[in-house]
Amino acid sequence: MPDLLIELFSEEIPARMQARAADDLKKRVTDGLVAAGLTYAHASAFSTPRRLTLALEGMLAESPTVREERKGPKVGAPEKALAGFLRGAGLTMDQLEERDTPKGAVYFASIQKPGRPAAEIVAEVLEDTIRNFPWPKSMRWGAGSLRWVRPLHSILCITSDEAGHTVVPLDIDGITAGDSTEGHRFMGSGRFAVTGFEDYAAKLKRDHVILAQGERAETIWADAQNLAFAQGLEVVDDKGLLAEVAGLVEWPVTLMGDIAEDFLGLPPEVLQTSMKEHQKFFSVRNPKTGRIEKFITVANRETADNGATILAGNQKVLFARLSDAKFFWENDVRTAKAGATEWLDKLTNVTFHNKLGSQAERINRIAALAREIAPIVDADADVAEQAARWAKADLSSEMVYEFPELQGLMGRYYAEFAGHPAEVAAAATEHYSPLGPSDDVPTAPVSVAVALADKLDLLTGFWAIDEKPTGSKDPFALRRAALGVIRLVLENGITMPLEHKLDKALLQHMIVLASDNVEQEAGLKDLLSEIAGHGVFGATIRAVREHLESEKTAEHEGILIRKVIGSVPDTSLDLLSFFHDRLKVFLRDKGIRHDVIDACIAMDGNDDIALLVNRATALQGFMASDDGPNLLQGFKRANNIVTQAEEKDGVEYSYGADVKFAEDETEKALFAALDNFEAPIAEAIRGEDFAAAMAGLAGLRAPIDAFFEAVQVNSDNEVVRRNRLNLLSRIRTLCLSVADLTKVEG
Repeated sequence: MPDLLIELFSEEIPARMQARAADDLKKRVTDGLVAAGLTYAHASAFSTPRRLTLALEGMLAESPTVREERKGPKVGAPEKALAGFLRGAGLTMDQLEERDTPKGAVYFASIQKPGRPAAEIVAEVLEDTIRNFPWPKSMRWGAGSLRWVRPLHSILCITSDEAGHTVVPLDIDGITAGDSTEGHRFMGSGRFAVTGFEDYAAKLKRDHVILAQGERAETIWADAQNLAFAQGLEVVDDKGLLAEVAGLVEWPVTLMGDIAEDFLGLPPEVLQTSMKEHQKFFSVRNPKTGRIEKFITVANRETADNGATILAGNQKVLFARLSDAKFFWENDVRTAKAGATEWLDKLTNVTFHNKLGSQAERINRIAALAREIAPIVDADADVAEQAARWAKADLSSEMVYEFPELQGLMGRYYAEFAGHPAEVAAAATEHYSPLGPSDDVPTAPVSVAVALADKLDLLTGFWAIDEKPTGSKDPFALRRAALGVIRLVLENGITMPLEHKLDKALLQHMIVLASDNVEQEAGLKDLLSEIAGHGVFGATIRAVREHLESEKTAEHEGILIRKVIGSVPDTSLDLLSFFHDRLKVFLRDKGIRHDVIDACIAMDGNDDIALLVNRATALQGFMASDDGPNLLQGFKRANNIVTQAEEKDGVEYSYGADVKFAEDETEKALFAALDNFEAPIAEAIRGEDFAAAMAGLAGLRAPIDAFFEAVQVNSDNEVVRRNRLNLLSRIRTLCLSVADLTKVEG
């Protein structure tokens, strides 16, 4: 069974495209071979800046002969139908076979497709792969029609076994496949022939090419750490940069250079970002001071002067880059010391979204919301508002304009120069967090208030303009924002019902969107704030909505309150449902069952994330115990019996159970158990001690089990029957007060 080696040799492939390209080459070639009947034992793909390589082991020498049987038309069918079948099968009439079937005599065709040599199939598959390769961007060169990411110079394509190797015949726009390649652009010795993958990889390494990207990355990182360690320093870890640099070189040579003294006073993040973005340098840090003092660059060749000339050139370019960064820094510091009012003024002219206004308008909304949230998270309201107004000021700074990824970080530095307290400086950086599932969550009260306000304004704003995430698209990172709110609430132990916050924020957005009268808009905002201050916000919205629906007259049609208030409850519920969906994903990752989550979401207070999670955690623990599943069965039995009886009798069995009508001792024992546990369970629920409530339910398990074993609910005595149904209704009501157990699977 031969092996197959393919190399596509070109000008430099962008580093960001290499890994995906190697995977695409492997998938397209192997899928094509398997579809044609050529199986193999193992496949490996590799990439360097100038080549994509695929090596297959244990490939079949030829595709197997395939025999196929096709059922045709009935004997005596129209001539056109028979002719069409013969054309499709590629046979003549005398090659068909008649067979009797339950539906009569039918023609059958036996088709045999002979196997083909591997080389023939490989040539077809590889040509199709090259001509239709899914590069993000590609180009044409010369007079040919072939497109590739960069000009394709040569194709190596050979099969090899114990007898030797054979070139696969292939010609694509004048590029003929062969058995040769070349090594390093500068240190290589020219083209050389290879006989198989092992010979190919060994000769490449002798010609200063490390084929495997992982090996190049390991070499770079090990050499960089050794250089830094020798001077008592450490390399700042950056896996993304390491992967990129490994895609820029075929023979990595790691060099360490100095940063001019003029720039050592710049913030470490500025140095690191500037060197990474512009020069692809690794930062080298002094672990004692935290300062970035040196850099590491990776050359693509060895030199007689051990890289001295390369370092000198890099340091010259770096000096220019860092001079720009220093200029930005010094200008920004002067502006910050002057109060940074011009930064905040500039944000008036920066559009956040064409329907949601400017960044300055967004900051005003966040500041108001942060002030409102501050008491809930034990933050000072004045400081929270101050932090919210400062948090995005650095968006106007020269440094963030040059390096957008430094937003927030620079705000922290500039806050100190502007004379803001430490809480304000920290909030500038932390209010963006958490950015992902592994990102740290802010814990400082002011930072938490601003982070929550920022994310809630983002979510309510885009819900107000109906720009919600779809199944495949989330351009404004709204899922991340919702998960951020969930993590901020849970990891800081915050009790904060969301519905009121969502209603108010949505109304604020909708008033602005619907209004063309500033005075009317301001008056309605004041009215809504007054309503909100009395804690009846949601109820007021619903009441006004119902009133407007019942008073639809011409004079009311155009008023602003009608425009905005009609859709708020629905939009608010939709956004709350979005939070619940994010919470389900979050809790499933924590091991909480989906049906348990649904049972808790169905309860009142489901807009309080902390309350909801506490309930779900307690219910999950209860269902994992011996008592949980047994009590669940008792509840479902009671619920089914009562529900069926209510449907049949046309009445509601919800009160009136009296122990004086009890006939059986187990019935009396169940009355006693309910009397004993109802009050403690209700008290535990009021105190949000759901574990205690579940423990109370566990105490009902035995009396319920005994009752069902001993008693027939549908007694012939109608008084006894009604009493027992009302007793079961008490069980149903008590169980449903803890969680909607109808949604929990047995």
